[in-house]
Formats: sequence, C-alpha cells, structure tokens
Amino acid sequence: MRVFHTEKSLLHAPDFYFRRGKRIEHLERAERYRVLRGAAERAGHDLREADAHGLDPIRRVHSERYLDFLATAWACRDEIEPGLDYVLPSHFARPEMHRYPEGMIGRVGFHMADLSAPLYEKTYEAVLASADVAVTTAEAVLDGGHAYGLCRPPGHHASTESTGGFCFVNNSAVAAAHLGAKLGCKAGIIDIDVHAGNGTQIIFYERDDVATCSIHADPSAFMPYYAGYAEETGAGAGAGHNLNLPLAHGSGDDVYLDAIDRAIGFVTDHGIGALVVALGLDASEHDPNGALKVTTEGFRAAGERLGAVALPVAIIQEGGYLSEILGENLAAFLGGFDSARG
Repeated sequence: MRVFHTEKSLLHAPDFYFRRGKRIEHLERAERYRVLRGAAERAGHDLREADAHGLDPIRRVHSERYLDFLATAWACRDEIEPGLDYVLPSHFARPEMHRYPEGMIGRVGFHMADLSAPLYEKTYEAVLASADVAVTTAEAVLDGGHAYGLCRPPGHHASTESTGGFCFVNNSAVAAAHLGAKLGCKAGIIDIDVHAGNGTQIIFYERDDVATCSIHADPSAFMPYYAGYAEETGAGAGAGHNLNLPLAHGSGDDVYLDAIDRAIGFVTDHGIGALVVALGLDASEHDPNGALKVTTEGFRAAGERLGAVALPVAIIQEGGYLSEILGENLAAFLGGFDSARG
C-alpha cells in the first residue's frame, strides 16, 4: 500500500496537557509518528513524502478567520501571557456568546475548545503538513485505488472554527471534501477511533456532500462528552447524513466489527463515490485510553471489511497512542485492508 507521510509531523511536539484539571504528560507525542512510520516500513509498504497543496483544500471545511488564528496565534502570544512558549486559553466562549473578540487573548478562548492542544512555535507548520498528507492521500486514490495517510497531528476533533482533543485541522474532513470536489460525488467518512469524531460531525452536520459515521465508546462519561449520540443524525440539508454508533465501554472485537458493518451499509446507502476511513487505533485493548478492547486481530478484520468496499478509499490516521502494540495494530489493519483488495 502507498503510505504518505512527512517528517514535518515532528515539528509539533507537545509535552503536556490538562486532563480533569491536572497537568500531565501529553499522549499525542511526536514518537507516535516514528512508531507508525516504522511499522508501515517494516510491513513492506511503499512510503512516500506528501506534496504541498496550500490552504484551498482546507478552506472547504474550515473558516478563514480560524485559519488566520492558527497562523498568527504564536506571534501574538505575549498578548496572552508574556514569556510562555505555548498558547492556551484562560477563558472559553460559551454557545450563547456570539461576539467575535478583537484581541488575541479572547480569540484563543473562541477557537480553542479545551486544554489538550497547546499551540507552539512550529505547530502551524506541522498542522499544514498533516493536511498536506491528507490531500496527497486523497489525490492518490482518485483513480479508484487506496492509500494510507500518516497524519499527525490528528484531526477529527477539530471543527469548522476550533481546535480540540489534540486536533487543529480536520484531516479526514479535508480528504473527504477534496475527494467529493475532485470526483464530483458524495463522499463518506467512517470514523473508527475510540472517541466520537465530533469535529467532523460539526463540519458536515448541515451539509449533504459527505455522509458521516462515527463508531466510538459511549461519550456520556468519555471525551467528547457533548456529541456523539445516536439521536444526532444531521440537520437541514444534512438531515439523515450523520450516524453515531456509541459502544458500551469494554466492548471488544465482535461489537466493534458489527458496528463497522453497519457503518459501511449506512454510507453506501447514501450513494457515495469515495470513502475516507478515519483510522483511530485507540480502540485497542492496550491503548492508554482503555475504553474499548479491540485486539490486533480485530483491527485486521476491520481492515478486511473496509477493504472490501469497492470505492476509492483514503485511510487517514487519527488517534492511537503509545503502547507496545501500536505499530502491530497499524500493520494488522493495513494488511487486512490489502488482503481484501487482492
């Protein structure tokens, strides 16, 4: 399988975040890129550097003022708190607060949904490079093939105008919108990360150009908490285009694979012409999040099921954090996918 990546992923190297009020070591560390790349290389896949594609593909899913914020926040950091080497908010905009702030200290709280995604000097460069990987992967499958994009930082918690959950630009959404625009078709996203793809849901909730399905651990007491529920099915033009499949905590292979079968049926019933698989490996039984119990063989079977979808498929890396079998899980998924493609 073609595997697209960029070493610019290493430019974003957060060392901490706040979880439940406590400052702890960051899960989304640069080492993830090395582990995943190494696993793909050892499995014999065809590694290629991503091309640059600029901002236009990103503009299909993110607002101009949000992209401007990402580009300028670091340079304005002394306005927020002099001397810090990262940007994080001290205040947050509530849904009932609509005024867009003039100053950067207010904009940080407007565009950052939580305290998990600190922005550093090189973060913006890494984020754009991650989006380039997504677009390059989408471009590679326009002829009907399949490819894997090793995107880091991940993206599926980033919404039209906000960061969140370690994410800045929604790579899976960028890839899906690009496929739809280039092929003149409706695209689909199947998100198999342990966390609900709430950013993706927000982006496409009132749009009918992308059908979205997220398979994840029940969010009632698990990030992202406020989205990812079965009753959220889309609105306006997007009514009926969003499916959430929350799973009971502790669910394993059988439940996970049944949900993937349902997701495939949902997006194909919408007549999609291309598919994005938002590949989260954090459903693993060994992942630090610990909410689901998918085995390495479960990921292989997931790859086989999704590989059997006879459409252009871009596999975009989302979550999946450091454990002794993170690389094995990636190799199993890609191997299962390739075997289904023949």
